[in-house]
Amino acid sequence: MEKQPIQVIGGGLAGTEAAWQIAQAGVPVILYEMRPNRYSGAHHTEHLAELVCSNSFGAMASDRATGLLHEELRRLGAIVIAKADEHTVPAGGALAVDRGVFSQDLTQTLANHPLIELRRDEVRIIPEGIVVLATGPLTSPDLAEDLRRFTGMEYLSFFDAASPIIVGESINRDIAFLASRYDKGEAAYLNCPMNKEQYLRFWQALCTAEQVELKDFERETAKFFEACLPIEELAQRGEDTMRYGPLKPVGLTPPSVPSVNGGDARGGERPYAVVQLRQEDKAGQLWNMVGFQSNLRWGEQKRVFQMIPGLENAEFVRLGVMHRNTFINAPQLMLPTLQFKQRPTLLAAGQLIGTEGYTAASAGGWLAGTNAARLALGKEPLTLPTTTMMGSLFEFISSASPKHFQPMPPNFGILPELGEKIKNKQERYGRYRDRSLADLANWQYL
Repeated sequence: MEKQPIQVIGGGLAGTEAAWQIAQAGVPVILYEMRPNRYSGAHHTEHLAELVCSNSFGAMASDRATGLLHEELRRLGAIVIAKADEHTVPAGGALAVDRGVFSQDLTQTLANHPLIELRRDEVRIIPEGIVVLATGPLTSPDLAEDLRRFTGMEYLSFFDAASPIIVGESINRDIAFLASRYDKGEAAYLNCPMNKEQYLRFWQALCTAEQVELKDFERETAKFFEACLPIEELAQRGEDTMRYGPLKPVGLTPPSVPSVNGGDARGGERPYAVVQLRQEDKAGQLWNMVGFQSNLRWGEQKRVFQMIPGLENAEFVRLGVMHRNTFINAPQLMLPTLQFKQRPTLLAAGQLIGTEGYTAASAGGWLAGTNAARLALGKEPLTLPTTTMMGSLFEFISSASPKHFQPMPPNFGILPELGEKIKNKQERYGRYRDRSLADLANWQYL
């Protein structure tokens, strides 16, 4: 008997990974993506797995939480991480990609798979059969309403924002210097140093700049996720908040560069604050303002951000945008297999279920796609070992307190304790990594 295709709704990172894993298991899949017929408030292209906020997947080192998640996915044959590894751009200790080439390659790869049918249609109601919901934090209104009816619950919501991107040639390299913090890894960030006077002027301008006004219903329900706070929100929390956050100067000392009039143009001393720019593409033509998510009006962004030394003549190819994100109350609704409790043939992954970050979305896509295929093949769904980063993350979102549930990024705090106290953080994280990868290697899932 011919297998009925599994339906995957949403062509972001989670949906792309889910569709690939289903097809690789020998099960036909229909992947629905509403673009280009309808765009969300954050997307700009019709490609699958478009990275809308940043081009970075986070730290590469496997003794970092996100880096460990990368390594687990590599060992499980995840397509998203394989393509990320293939299309890297310099970013110090981070896994960053040429986002345009990355998403185009994934689009072509999935479109060419004989078991994947890519349909450019908007899905407005949850279909029957085996389904993976991967519509992300910007689920279309009709489908969101159908999901609300299905769960009997209102969404939770918070706001996320994307950072501006600058043309590299417009950055003043006489001021901005290339370095990574503490000189770790390659010199991959452009750093714009500020003295105290420059910083205070910038801080005051940022605090008083005009923001885009939120609608009444948005203002009432808005919750900022701490990892993605708009830069102006940080500024309003205090004079030094940014200096202990994205503008912290520690580990960044400008090189001594003779000026045309003699003397030292940069001083060779640690600045009062530093704005970092991360490379967006392989050629280094585009640079992302690290930590500068913003809800300021676009004219205000240009005015205030051009006060930063080195960015006086900055040309912006994209300014900061802010959009409403939605996620379900996963602890009440989901199993660690990423199945819905009330309908086991319906699975979900990505930011919709309250995981945070690109890599976590890919991980959710891997598990939801793998388990959807197993259901179609008459096999039991899988639960990952909780000693792995993937397993602990999905265990957390399915068992946390529903009353205070908030999106969760990968982190070592959700892993089971090691059984012994290790004071040195580096050593402790290394032990978590070793245990995770050993347990993953011993995990039999085929």
